Amino acid sequence: MKNLRMLAVAAMLGLSPAVVAQQTETPLSYYLPAQFSYNSSIPTPKDILGYNVGEWHASHDQLVMFMREMANLSDRISITEYGRTHENRPLYLLTVTSPKNHQNIEKIKEQHRQLTDPEKSGSLNIKDMPAVVWMGYSVHGNEPSGSNASLLAVYHLAAAQGPEIEKLLDETIILIDPSINPDGMNRFASWVNSHRSKNLVTDPNSAEFSEAWPRGRTNHYWFDLNRDWLPLQHPESKGRLAKFHEWKPNVLTDHHEMGTNSTFFFQPGIPSRNNPLTPESNYKLTQKIGTYHAKALDKIGSFYYTEESFDDFYFGKGSTYPDINGAVGILFEQASSRGHAQESVNGVLTFPFTIRNQFTTTLSTLEAAQAMREELLAHQRDFYKDALNEAKKAGTKAYVFGSEKDKARAYHLAEIIRQHQIAVYRPKESFTVDKVTYTPENAYIIPTDQPQYKLIEAMFEKRTTFKDSLFYDISAWTFPLAFDLEHAALSSRNFKKSQLGQKVEELSLPAGEVLGGKSDYAYAFEWHGYYAPRALNQLMDRGISTRVATDKFTGADGKQFDYGTILIPVSGQSINADQLHQVLQEVAQQNALQVYAMGTGFTPQGIKLGSPMVRSLEQPRIMMLVGDGVNSYDAGEAWHLMDDRFGMRPVLVKTTDFNRSDLSKYNVLVMAEGSYNNISKDKLRTWVQQGGTVVGMGGAAKWLSDNGIGNITFKKVEPDTSSQRAYADLENAEGAHVIGGAIFETKLDLTHPLAYGYTDAKLPIFRSNTLFMERSKSPYANPVMYTSEPLMAGYISKPNLQRVKNTAAVDVTALGAGKVIAMPDNPNFRAFWYGTNKLFLNSIFFGQIISGNSARAEEAAH
Repeated sequence: MKNLRMLAVAAMLGLSPAVVAQQTETPLSYYLPAQFSYNSSIPTPKDILGYNVGEWHASHDQLVMFMREMANLSDRISITEYGRTHENRPLYLLTVTSPKNHQNIEKIKEQHRQLTDPEKSGSLNIKDMPAVVWMGYSVHGNEPSGSNASLLAVYHLAAAQGPEIEKLLDETIILIDPSINPDGMNRFASWVNSHRSKNLVTDPNSAEFSEAWPRGRTNHYWFDLNRDWLPLQHPESKGRLAKFHEWKPNVLTDHHEMGTNSTFFFQPGIPSRNNPLTPESNYKLTQKIGTYHAKALDKIGSFYYTEESFDDFYFGKGSTYPDINGAVGILFEQASSRGHAQESVNGVLTFPFTIRNQFTTTLSTLEAAQAMREELLAHQRDFYKDALNEAKKAGTKAYVFGSEKDKARAYHLAEIIRQHQIAVYRPKESFTVDKVTYTPENAYIIPTDQPQYKLIEAMFEKRTTFKDSLFYDISAWTFPLAFDLEHAALSSRNFKKSQLGQKVEELSLPAGEVLGGKSDYAYAFEWHGYYAPRALNQLMDRGISTRVATDKFTGADGKQFDYGTILIPVSGQSINADQLHQVLQEVAQQNALQVYAMGTGFTPQGIKLGSPMVRSLEQPRIMMLVGDGVNSYDAGEAWHLMDDRFGMRPVLVKTTDFNRSDLSKYNVLVMAEGSYNNISKDKLRTWVQQGGTVVGMGGAAKWLSDNGIGNITFKKVEPDTSSQRAYADLENAEGAHVIGGAIFETKLDLTHPLAYGYTDAKLPIFRSNTLFMERSKSPYANPVMYTSEPLMAGYISKPNLQRVKNTAAVDVTALGAGKVIAMPDNPNFRAFWYGTNKLFLNSIFFGQIISGNSARAEEAAH
């Protein structure tokens, strides 16, 4: 029966029964709609690439070659480079429309943007306006059917002939992003092509279907770019979003893949999991567009489903971000062949078949957009009119945020907000809310009375109640909490438009400086600044001796210096006083720091500069474990933070190479979320006992606990077996106890080295797991604790909320001469959790100076 079923499915896929032994060439006619003729002067994909679409996985350079050639040959297509990846690959956006529209493209673009401006949109005649459709392919590099389908989409739009295509191009502006993630695409294509047999092997055990770590899903730093539409931490996202807002599309498609044993999914997703900020009209339009997909897939005999999976809650995804910008985002999920042809429960799934479904729904999207053109344009116009009306009625009239001690973090949040086409202002003058004073120098104001009101709310709200308890992604991402900034929602009682000062048109990192001129004694800078660790690392890179003050002191001029202040003596350095002053001027400027010249070590109050409380620092020599067993997302976030943002040089060592590595070269070991069963725990324990610092996050902290490396204890979560339940409720019941991503309040011991640089004893932390760490028996070992009422934003089940209360967010164990620092949460989440980056960096720079007496482990037990 199984063989008969496979043959039947093979026939449906247009394959011969011998597909498991040999794949024949897939002609263009397999993909292209039969009703069109094609211009013979336009080369086919095979003419340019040398192979049929689907025969090989196109590499990014081949994709680029094809797209550029199409733009050169067709007067329907123009191409623009909108950015470069971390690996310096170009990111392209193609504009496809009629030659007539191309001649007036800037005018069309400007008129379309006016549709999102309520002051101008009422005068526009949408009957004569083209719809704008954005096609985004393969944000995940190992979901390649999308990018390979873009070859067919561009060829079809360039070469198809007849009144049907002419009408489409007259009435539609089609924007094609053929590869959102070039680095991941190339990594994956290289893998599957190099493991492809001449006679296709479909056995799922084949190496072709088992990529090497970290796999091709992610970008260079192993980030999921489909989660970066809101945070905008990567060049791919920044460049793409600029083009998005340049055009303000009506429809955006997001072409993905899912498990090999699935079929094909198109949105809408599960209705109860839509974000409540998204209007109901968006869902209805998505449903209506879905009827076009269903009709097209029925025609070619492909199975599909809709409204049963996925959701539109987190606005940082490619298919959901458009929904909060007056457009309709559509997610497509195609069962993945993960190579060229693979056996599945539905028979042999071939790469050409996956490409055909993506291309077919590309065409059905264009058909829907053309047929629903006025409806989509009206929806966009009304979305912004309604948003502005809601803003006028809303109780919150503005949001303010800032930081007196760290202008860099506030700057970076303002930078993100402005990229979303949200107006940002400085306060006209200082004002106080809830005992916090916001000044023109340290704060920013976001008035809500602007077209992007809904997106503003999405970025600032602290939602804790939900229709559904399941989330495909995170349930909270409140930006001022992520950045740990002082902030407030301003009502009409404490906000007037007259408080708005200068509108921020350009942003630059706040300037740093050396205050007090050249010193012949010492310099000092506080650890409050976000880039203080980068400054310290730059000094260490130059061989400059540095020290840290573990208590407070006051300078001769009355300036008070906090815990964690960095001291740089002038004497004993490898460079002279003039050179040191010059270096510090450069470092201060680059890192938005105020460096103070110290004329004497005899401080009026607090410790003296020669005190034993001022500790010498050793430059971190960091090994980070990567490879099999390690969560590539969490590892990539730590790598990106250290390398890209802070200029450090962590050595990435595969877990399989740890046991033969010379650990004496390193004094810090970073272990991201993961399981490390293939490394020698005895070798690791010995290295820590000899003075090393290990930083374990998430599952790595649990692994350290389970293997007796550090005196760390986690709560045991017992399953609820109190009653009989319906089998149909299993998925929802289990999912409701998952912490997909929420924000919690913790309290800090500001005197502890891991809390250096923080000024507020309350710190928001992002949590996305159910690892609950018990409080240590040592009263000094948990510098960060969850509070008794910790939930700040997002979803958590009631049992888990009880479990997390008053548990440890950080645990420090002394093991011999070394330290084990455990964090059940990820302080570097998606690169935009600026507020907790310092916890991670403090572990690296100051783990060495933490007193062993503060967290003495029972070594004898191990």
